[in-house]
Amino acid sequence: MSPFDWVSELLARLQDEHVMVLRGSATELAPAHVLEIDPEDWGRAARQAAAFGCRWAGAWAEHLDDEFLISACVEKGADYLILRTRVPVATPLLPSHAPHYPGADRMERHAQDLFGVVFSDHPDPRRWVRHLAWPDRHFPLRKQFPAAGEPAGQTPPDADYRFLQVQGAGVHEIPVGPVHAGIIEPGHFRFQAVGEDVLRLEARLGYVHKGVEKIAEGRDVHGLVRLAARVSGDSCVAHAWAACMALERAAGAQVPARGLALRAIMAERERVANHLGDVGAICNDVGFGFVHVQLGRLRELWQRDSARVFGHRLMMDRVVPGGVEVDPGPREVQPLRRALPRLRAELVRLQDILEDHPSLEDRLVDTGRLAPETARSLGALGYVGRASGQGFDLRRDRPYPPYDTLEVRVPVYQEGDVAARVRVRLRETLVSLELLDRFMAGLPAGPVHAPWHAPRGEREGFGAVEGWRGEILCYLRLDAQGRIARYFPRDPSWLSWPALEHLIAGNIVPDFPVCNKSVNGSYSGQDL
Repeated sequence: MSPFDWVSELLARLQDEHVMVLRGSATELAPAHVLEIDPEDWGRAARQAAAFGCRWAGAWAEHLDDEFLISACVEKGADYLILRTRVPVATPLLPSHAPHYPGADRMERHAQDLFGVVFSDHPDPRRWVRHLAWPDRHFPLRKQFPAAGEPAGQTPPDADYRFLQVQGAGVHEIPVGPVHAGIIEPGHFRFQAVGEDVLRLEARLGYVHKGVEKIAEGRDVHGLVRLAARVSGDSCVAHAWAACMALERAAGAQVPARGLALRAIMAERERVANHLGDVGAICNDVGFGFVHVQLGRLRELWQRDSARVFGHRLMMDRVVPGGVEVDPGPREVQPLRRALPRLRAELVRLQDILEDHPSLEDRLVDTGRLAPETARSLGALGYVGRASGQGFDLRRDRPYPPYDTLEVRVPVYQEGDVAARVRVRLRETLVSLELLDRFMAGLPAGPVHAPWHAPRGEREGFGAVEGWRGEILCYLRLDAQGRIARYFPRDPSWLSWPALEHLIAGNIVPDFPVCNKSVNGSYSGQDL
């Protein structure tokens, strides 16, 4: 099926089911296709998309004068379709997508809490983002609400949140967090267990809500990309690239080939650094300190090289609209390239140890198993999805420059346990080293940055980049002055956090740290 042929087929199905499609566009958010749906048919449209095999990928709302514009993104065959509808601000009532797509749960609650959109048949209407920071009828992402909020003293504790409970003899609750013993961000985990056996886990996030969407409003494009780099600090390159991609598509801007290649080099270095650190931390969680120390050493050397060449350990603020900020010459690039075979050799030796160590195998194999059908239902992404049979990778399946010039190998496993997630990440790291070698060997000559020219009139843009956690989506709208009117970044963690709740069931409480680290959702990436 050629690109977007399936949209025509889905459109025919929607019409057969008497779903009213008000209009369609192939250019409005290109390369994504757009269908605007009558609000009464919003839920039925989701049901048909799910039956047609579309993956639900995200949703966001916008306040436009006296109405809300609601968008939901679905994907099939690496092509994107954005469903849209409009509801009046006075009566913002809409059917939910969550009965058909479990992954829609928290993003719809996000819109409920911050805009006041009511999803009539949502299975879980509890507050998600706001906790008790604002009164019931205050909605921070409506246009009239001030960015500084309306502080009324200390926010009371969210002590009345009603966690779901398992009833029965011997069932007890174990609260963990939101403050943890390490330096990780806050998140609360409520276990229902019998002895050490976990029956149910429910996560409560939202403790680091930063107001990213609100403070994006009114920024110029450079300020927006700096903000994007701080959505989740461990993914600053990928989020900045997604924001730039959306901006550049909105403005019709072209990025020089050298700038695109340097973006890819930084994105793969970001992937390698995070995989090294996390695999080591997984080993540390089960008492295998040797690999933790070795991978920590390799990660530190890797990030020192990034700081030396790109000016920042995390390469923050190196990706900018129109290209990149830095242009390393041969004297800087060649040492990076010479370091690749040394790291590859060390990783292969460590991989042999990891895959032939009985005590490690005892803790990781069959622990935290996420079944492929559950991963598919939740829309799990990145290494979480690929360890459970979901092989989607934008770099291969919808390659954007410069990935469109080469083949990207994507490791996929079916076991879905912690061991499989470790294997995916080790093999992804080795693939990244191959990609880095090829990018640096063929680094184009020329400029790394094109001047930015703001488009005339209001524009929209959509970006999709494969971050190290998986697919990152970015939607934004520019006003008539070329400033940001709306920005929504969808981190993969929106869809991987629910996977953690599923995969921990049937395990023992002491295995929660290693299960959690093997998923490693970003608190900050979801708690916008």
